[in-house]
Amino acid sequence: MPGLIRGMARTAVIAGTATSVSNRVSRRQYNRWAEKDQQQYEAQQYEQQAAPQPPPAAAAPAAPAAGGATDRIAQLQQLGELKQQGILTDEEFAAEKARILGS
Repeated sequence: MPGLIRGMARTAVIAGTATSVSNRVSRRQYNRWAEKDQQQYEAQQYEQQAAPQPPPAAAAPAAPAAGGATDRIAQLQQLGELKQQGILTDEEFAAEKARILGS
């Protein structure tokens, strides 16, 4: 019987050691993945902060007091160019167009 108890004790020590090593390896791997995720997150935050911000929308020229048809056409052409260049959004374009046309 002493041999049986010694064998069981040896098995318990080996199993405990294996479990301890396995847990340690798992913790290291988890920490590596967490560190990698943190680095990726920080890189994304840096890229977002470093990305060029769109320029503020330029205001369309004010309508002249005389309000001639030629002036309105020129303003609408300028407005269209600003929209094509991406300076004005669709909503800004529509609002300024309505203001110019007096709608």
